[in-house]
Amino acid sequence: MKPSGIHHVAICVRDEDEALAFYRDALGLTVLPRPDFGFGGYWLDAGGQQVHLMKSDDVPSGGHHFAIRVDDLDVAVADLRAQGVKVDPIPHMQGAGRQAFLHDPSGNFVELNQPETDA
Repeated sequence: MKPSGIHHVAICVRDEDEALAFYRDALGLTVLPRPDFGFGGYWLDAGGQQVHLMKSDDVPSGGHHFAIRVDDLDVAVADLRAQGVKVDPIPHMQGAGRQAFLHDPSGNFVELNQPETDA
């Protein structure tokens, strides 16, 4: 098997409309068409990959997270803070790129990642 990339990441959210507002308005993802599965949720485009929001009363907590690639971490952090989102950049770690972390309204852990550049 040779993967060609990540198609989507699915996360559970307590309130799909609150989560949609966060991912669409704060993080800039766009809404995609979604079949009716009989439970609430949204499919979102994240620059060629997708994030699927699934309504659930049982939202897991802990170390699970996914990362959104950004071209300029400083700009992304400033944009989110201007919207009142608590976002915490961490010191640069060689090989990991520049990173910042935040939580969505359901408590899901989200990483922003600006990959290393070739020098």
